[in-house]
Amino acid sequence: MRIAIPLLGVFLVVATASGEDAARKGIELTDLDRTADPCADFYAFANGTWRASNPIPASMPRWSRRWAAGESTKEQLKQLLDETAAAGKAQPGSVEQLIGDYYGACMDEAAANRLGAKPLEPLLAEIRGMRSVADVPPMIGRFHRMGIAVPFAFGGESDSHNPNDVIAKIYASGLGMPDRDYYVKTDGRFQEARAKYLDHVAAIFRLAGASDAAAKSAADTIMRMETKLSEASLDNVALRDPKNTDHKTSFADLQKLTPHFPWPAYFRAAGVSGDVNVAEPKFLGELDRQLTVTPLADWKTYLEWHLLNAAAPLLSDVFVREDWAFNGAFLSGAKEQKPRWKRCVESTDRQLGEALGRKYVEKYFPPEAKARMQEMVANLRLAMKETIEGLDWMSPETKKRALEKLSTFNPKVGYPDRWKDYSHVAIRRSSYWDDVVAGRRFNVEDNLATIGKPVDRGRWGMTPPTSDAYYNPLLNELVFPAGILQPPAFSMQNNDAVNYGAIGVVIGHEISHGFDDEGAQFDAQGRLNNWWTDEDLKRFQEKAACVVRQFDGYFVEPGIHHNGKLVLGESIGDLAGAKIAYRAFQISQKGKPPLPAVEGFTPDQQFFIAWGQFRGDAVRPEFARTMVQGDPHPIGKYRVIGPLSNLTEFQRAFECKPGAAMVRSAADRCEVW
Repeated sequence: MRIAIPLLGVFLVVATASGEDAARKGIELTDLDRTADPCADFYAFANGTWRASNPIPASMPRWSRRWAAGESTKEQLKQLLDETAAAGKAQPGSVEQLIGDYYGACMDEAAANRLGAKPLEPLLAEIRGMRSVADVPPMIGRFHRMGIAVPFAFGGESDSHNPNDVIAKIYASGLGMPDRDYYVKTDGRFQEARAKYLDHVAAIFRLAGASDAAAKSAADTIMRMETKLSEASLDNVALRDPKNTDHKTSFADLQKLTPHFPWPAYFRAAGVSGDVNVAEPKFLGELDRQLTVTPLADWKTYLEWHLLNAAAPLLSDVFVREDWAFNGAFLSGAKEQKPRWKRCVESTDRQLGEALGRKYVEKYFPPEAKARMQEMVANLRLAMKETIEGLDWMSPETKKRALEKLSTFNPKVGYPDRWKDYSHVAIRRSSYWDDVVAGRRFNVEDNLATIGKPVDRGRWGMTPPTSDAYYNPLLNELVFPAGILQPPAFSMQNNDAVNYGAIGVVIGHEISHGFDDEGAQFDAQGRLNNWWTDEDLKRFQEKAACVVRQFDGYFVEPGIHHNGKLVLGESIGDLAGAKIAYRAFQISQKGKPPLPAVEGFTPDQQFFIAWGQFRGDAVRPEFARTMVQGDPHPIGKYRVIGPLSNLTEFQRAFECKPGAAMVRSAADRCEVW
């Protein structure tokens, strides 16, 4: 039986003694590379044999048991969708009709190949028929309502100064390459990317009917316009600081900032009003300038490109292959496309995620799994509470505020309590492109409808089948979709050492996001508000700087290393996550018989091995380069060895000696929480 003890507004669950955990599954012994020394390279030791026996599939940029599990979820979704699509007519507007017809339309490859770019012709004709630059802003509004966020993005988000209210936010956008550095940096890899991008843009225009000369000219125009926008955009490190994108602006001041953009008409069409957060004022200023200096012909080319770019993965084979050649093969290093069924599953999840998710959790996510996860979250929160209380560098005043923030965390597990209603979305099997547009319109309207209203804390930012998790600092919420709650992250059959070492570290990681370099700027109410004393904040920043230095030293190839400032939040999350998950694991064992060793591996060793087996990705070189440039997450190898090499608990578990590679020296050891 379990005893519920009130704690910080949650319930700590303590299991009484039983033999249940002892009979549960332990680590994957066959994954271990026993020729590797765990104190020298724990990444190799934990699952080196698995990686050697399971090379990265041709369609994937990285691979591990974790990514294999995510792909197996898509096989489950395929079975659901195949059954639904084959079942025939369903009640119009029902979940079965929506997901069945959407998936069925996507799977009709012959129809897509017959149509080519024809589904785009009406809108392309309108773009080509624009008569003045005054026609550009209304067309931008039309793009936005189709979910094409160029040259800026617009949507609803909690007000960072009053998170209970939702306001409009304008973001910099409008680039066809991953981020601004691809346009402005002079390193060889960025020069190569620009050359590849020019070829790719020209190829798409040729497929749409342009001559070679016109396609090349169009590509040059796109590069010129996007470069100007990129030069006015913040880089990825600057974007991580929420203060850099916090510019609450009145409607009148927005119009003064961009006098050549007709905001009254745009807001009326979007059905919104009120103040707006302008994430990057400099970017909007450049956009306004472009409306005065860029010829109409160039704007037509820019809009035509971004329509083609958004649609290319959804059209005939020739468009799909060209889109993949740049965005898949070049940027990620994948050797072949995913099969069409998998792309259709992913598309259904993107546009109708909670409709598909509702069917998924009915079949694959039992209530018992949700209950066990909730127990783990409670124990992780207790571990974080004990950690904060035990800090010797934080003053009582700041500790009080940190504990207040911890007490207001809102964990969500599995799926929403209330599902979105898609019943009025017009989905038909006759046109995949039209279905995608209908799904995008619904999702845009669903977001815009939140602006000017109190925040709905029941909404989710990920779909239930998603194999991921997140923390939202504005709402102070932790979200763990059903899709990640499967082996190797979590299983009802796993013992506590494995569950706490895998999903437990993920839980701890998300909790610690509330206290990383970004999350620590938000208070218990989700406001962007400093709750630290000056001295405590200085100590915290010094501790974070240690993590920056550590990850600056991790190279993915000669001359290319991680940017410690870019990956700081995720690296603090892994370091703190491993530490508090280990503490929570110890809490979970109170009142239970000791877990047995597995072939000589102690429960503590199993805990750390579980993290290595969950997180130990093999990564293609091309994708590693792309990640290092723009992804705030380090590559898998350094997510394994980076945090563990700082933990005395790991070193004690494996009896690692001073000087071993997995033992950072006292002077270099990082500890934030």
